[in-house]
Amino acid sequence: MSTTPTKPASRRRLVIIVLAVVLAGLLTGLVALVTGEGGRTSESGPDSAPASVSPGEQTGPDLSRRDKDDVHAMGRRNAPVVLVEYSDFQCPFCGKFARDTEPELIKKYVKKGVLRIEWRDFPVFGEESVTSARAGYAAGQQGRFWEFHDALYAEPRRRNAGEFAPGKLVEYARKAGVADLERFRTDMNGEAARKAVERDREEGYKIGVTSTPAFLVNGQPILGAQPTETFAEAIEKAAAEEAE
Repeated sequence: MSTTPTKPASRRRLVIIVLAVVLAGLLTGLVALVTGEGGRTSESGPDSAPASVSPGEQTGPDLSRRDKDDVHAMGRRNAPVVLVEYSDFQCPFCGKFARDTEPELIKKYVKKGVLRIEWRDFPVFGEESVTSARAGYAAGQQGRFWEFHDALYAEPRRRNAGEFAPGKLVEYARKAGVADLERFRTDMNGEAARKAVERDREEGYKIGVTSTPAFLVNGQPILGAQPTETFAEAIEKAAAEEAE
């Protein structure tokens, strides 16, 4: 003989179901947030690409600095569009963007005065990520940041395997044309470098960056080393909006 559950039992069952759904959501969020070395990663799998945000899908804050003395920026200070890039020198997708997409954006938009690119250090892959970020700051103090950037991203490199040990970074600086290598070593290990890198990283965390590379195009987020066309669409849309 069957019986119908009482109302209190039904309520308890409903509460249990709701709690289970909420817990599952929290666990999913934690897994997405805390993955890979350093707690965050740009890779969701060996052959996977990071997710993207389509142009116009959502808008974030405009964090462009437009500092005339910013050695980590390229392009006109008053360019109508600013691409803010959060990257890690050990991130493979950041390297892909630097090699495959950024040169096209520089040629098509930066050199024509439409785009300004502002770099932000967002080291997430461990000790050598932090060391290379500080080395980038040191190279910038002698006006060679972008040359140093290109040297580090010239080819894919193994993470935390000595590729960005201090001695290797000095050699990359030499190849990048940094003139005073003793000053480079001092600046790389100095308090100013530490504060600059931490400032960039904290800025990223505050707006919810959890992976690299991450970009803002006049406040519009784009996640991952997306095809050049994705960036071109976002840049041209932003430029058109500024011209209205």
